[in-house]
Amino acid sequence: MDDDLDELLDEVEKKFFRSDSTRSETRTDSSNTPKYPRENDNKPSAPEDIDALLEELLDEDYDGSKRVQTDQIPKGSKVEGKSLTQSEDKKCRPVFLGGTSIPYGVGTLLSQRSCDQLRCTSCDFRVLMFEDQEWDSACDYLFLRNNMPDGERLRAKLRRSRGKRAYACQCSWFSARDLADLGQQPQLSWVCGKHPA
Repeated sequence: MDDDLDELLDEVEKKFFRSDSTRSETRTDSSNTPKYPRENDNKPSAPEDIDALLEELLDEDYDGSKRVQTDQIPKGSKVEGKSLTQSEDKKCRPVFLGGTSIPYGVGTLLSQRSCDQLRCTSCDFRVLMFEDQEWDSACDYLFLRNNMPDGERLRAKLRRSRGKRAYACQCSWFSARDLADLGQQPQLSWVCGKHPA
């Protein structure tokens, strides 16, 4: 897996980070008139491109022999004419978890909302949420493995707790009352799936 990641980073570096000599050159057209990038090109910055590539790898099955193509958008698609950042607006950045007082939606630094489109990258299950509930201390991996995604059977290990929200996939679980940044929870392998348009 480390080799695949290294290859992907090398590919991204080659595509988006040019050497200093090619950066200083100006582009010319057939009339030898210099062409400079327009201010309204809406090209995303390199870190956004890298994030988009990595998320695309998480969202789709990646075959090492297949190359990831991010610059080709099929005609007639919903994102035609939009920049990459506009088409990716429907994902939480950063991803937040929270209790029932935290509204659902697309989370950003300015609009801190609890993500309701979570998916686990370890077990590939959608993360279920239970309002005004928290996980009992007796909840364990084997219980979730045997009972997911049957909500009725999962309720056996849930306790009523006003204001809390219980989250679970097939391999991990979490209870939250306050806003929690998913990035600060290393035990959880959850990512934001795309929110519906």
